Amino acid sequence: MAAQGEQLLSKPLYVFDLPEEILTTITLRTQHLRPVQELPHKHETSEQDSSDRSGSEDGAPAKATSCNLCGLSFATVADQRSHVRSDLHGYNLKQKLKGLKPVGEADFEKLIGDLDESLSGSESEESEDDVVDEGNKTKESTLSALLKKQAKISSTAFDEYTSQKKQRGSGKPPMLWFTSPSLPANTSLGIYRAVFSEAEQEEEAHIVETLRNKQLPPMLPPKLNSDGGIPLPNTDIGPHYFLCMIGGGHFAAMVVALAPKLAKRAGIEERSATVVAHKTFHRYTTRRKQGGSQAANDSAKGAAHSAGSSLRRYNEAALVSEVRELLTSWKAMIDSAELIFIRATGTTNRRTLFGPYEGQVLRNNDPRNRGFPFSTRRATQKELMRCFVELTRVKQSTLDEAALAALNAPQTETKAAAPPSPKPSKPSKPTKEEEEAALHTTQITSIIKRCKVPALLNYMKSNSIPPSFTFLPANHHTPTPLHLAASLNSVPIVTALLVKAGADPTIMNDDARTPFTLAGDRATRDAFRLARSELGESACDWAAAGVPSPLNKSELEQREAREKSEKAEEDKAEAARRKVETERLRKESEAEEAKKRESRLGKGKALGAAPVKSGLEKREEEMRGLTPEARARMERERRARAAEERMKRLQGN
Repeated sequence: MAAQGEQLLSKPLYVFDLPEEILTTITLRTQHLRPVQELPHKHETSEQDSSDRSGSEDGAPAKATSCNLCGLSFATVADQRSHVRSDLHGYNLKQKLKGLKPVGEADFEKLIGDLDESLSGSESEESEDDVVDEGNKTKESTLSALLKKQAKISSTAFDEYTSQKKQRGSGKPPMLWFTSPSLPANTSLGIYRAVFSEAEQEEEAHIVETLRNKQLPPMLPPKLNSDGGIPLPNTDIGPHYFLCMIGGGHFAAMVVALAPKLAKRAGIEERSATVVAHKTFHRYTTRRKQGGSQAANDSAKGAAHSAGSSLRRYNEAALVSEVRELLTSWKAMIDSAELIFIRATGTTNRRTLFGPYEGQVLRNNDPRNRGFPFSTRRATQKELMRCFVELTRVKQSTLDEAALAALNAPQTETKAAAPPSPKPSKPSKPTKEEEEAALHTTQITSIIKRCKVPALLNYMKSNSIPPSFTFLPANHHTPTPLHLAASLNSVPIVTALLVKAGADPTIMNDDARTPFTLAGDRATRDAFRLARSELGESACDWAAAGVPSPLNKSELEQREAREKSEKAEEDKAEAARRKVETERLRKESEAEEAKKRESRLGKGKALGAAPVKSGLEKREEEMRGLTPEARARMERERRARAAEERMKRLQGN
């Protein structure tokens, strides 16, 4: 049975096409396991985005680029500074001053969404983020509007809102865990709660039957047209999901059929996802090196007058138009979708999708709407496919019953404990071994945080500390030096512990997570793969450690060179596109100015012969009424023509 179970788990499991052996014997676990991060396969690795990491768990070492108030960590200092200036951070500061708990990003977006709905009817003609009074130049930001609205809400209404929020399941764990006698002992299967409808989640007792009813038979790939292309999809495409992301001028949308597609490679049947339709847009809307959209900057500081700001305003309007046109063309597929997964952070992005506007397709109150229950990256087609795979892939956990009992023991002891005595017992004095372990923990933690590889190896060698040393006091998130180094994304320390110190990467923390699963960026994950290539397969059970296939240095260099080349091509294409767009705006401005001059000349002829004017008077007349940018541009062109004439005269002499 164990061999059969391991064979069933040898390949990734798909929620809508589970093996019959598992499907007939699967049962819901009564004790929910903590989610285990699914390890990316070799073909799913993608570049890490700056917003890839969320807040660290309790007990994890604090990072320099983190916000303890909001519980978030950031990849760079620039991201942290941008967060400090955000409405989310300001709102949580207000909450702290009131003695209330801070809110997360998802809860804050919901509050902003509710605010947009209440203000959209009366303020549709105002700017997107702020309301500016032209008389006294006072500004009401999104944050202040939210705080004012909350100040008007009575305590009873707030309690009703909180109870409704809890009824929607906001406090439930993101995953449902199942078990089956067909699987190896202590193995559980996890499925995201988000793939079930609200009605299905409420009937949790019948969730197994619901899962069985969701199974779909594989379908054959569509036949190609005579010209070799794939025929366009019709409305009868079977059960499907609609996924979209928008942010930073990037938009990506995809319609994916849930029925797996059968394909044969080398005589072996393989199942893959069927992308019915996909589309991506990108517009230059964010202010480079300064962050934030042009609309947000205009609302905060007033409308800027520059070629870049004009281009960004034009692109913001164009992106809204393109996105809404796409949603309209996909309306039939969106209306028939089983679920809708959307990531749209910020008021401007949510208003682009949810309006209100005439003929809108997406509705804010649609019960099918879902957020992604995990961190996402830049809005691209590749990222959407990664998110779909993450949503529909069955997770695996090997947390045994003893570990479950240990996790629940503190809660049980607290409930069953007697009332505290008036005289608390004096804590026992630590032993000599515990004092030494605590000292070693302090020293090793400090060395790892400072990324001192020689100092770490010398300290462990001189004090005869094994690589599997466990910190004291115990840290459930990072119990060993390798866990700590991986969570800090310290590539040199990870490499030294694996290759030189011989650390065991299969050791799990209290959350049943190996050091590899704590790695926050691709460079750290590559360090594990490089170590696997250097140490060999016999060094340890790399599969149990969750480390993907080995990666040697030549392959890593080739990948970096390829990505650098692709990045250079993208930057070149973006620069060319921006140049063309700027040139188009310049020509339009010049054509408009020429039209105005012709109009003025025509009026002068109608009144009679105009007096002869000097060159200075003509230039002043041409520049009258122009913006400072247009005047500067015309002056530069005049000086350039004069310089060309001087060069011609010099060459003639």
